[in-house]
Amino acid sequence: MQSPYVRLAVQSYTHYLKTGKPMQIPDGLPEELTNRQAGAFVTLYKNGNLRGCIGTISPIRNSLAEEIIMNAISAAFRDPRFPPINADELPDIVCSVDVLETPEPVIDMRTLDVKTYGVIVSRGHKRGLLLPNIGGVDTVEEQVDIARQKADIAPHESFTLERFKVVRHT
Repeated sequence: MQSPYVRLAVQSYTHYLKTGKPMQIPDGLPEELTNRQAGAFVTLYKNGNLRGCIGTISPIRNSLAEEIIMNAISAAFRDPRFPPINADELPDIVCSVDVLETPEPVIDMRTLDVKTYGVIVSRGHKRGLLLPNIGGVDTVEEQVDIARQKADIAPHESFTLERFKVVRHT
């Protein structure tokens, strides 16, 4: 059975595809979606391949439900790596929602684990994030390097590092 987090994301991008407008928060959602704030990432896959992924590190909306609604729309229609999804693709799209816990500084990279922690790499206003437990990312060095590249931080530049856990809903 689909989690209420994923159901909300799917309803959101489906509604947006049909109307061109974000949906309102539906009635009957679990309280943790309406009374909590948290960063969240919505990831879309088609035939096992990434099709879109957009999220917020920290909450920027009034509730986790709003965060998921807007990030689902962005993952489906505004990820610059992919064209917007279309109605023909809907049956083939699989969605997951990651709710982020509060990031914490990393002093020693040996405290990282690619399956347990996501990472945030920062230098000034540049930030790159990689979620935990991503297929094909097997080492901490790969994980940090990918996040560094996403932030457009050169290999020779220094950066700060944070880690976070997620609760993944599928």
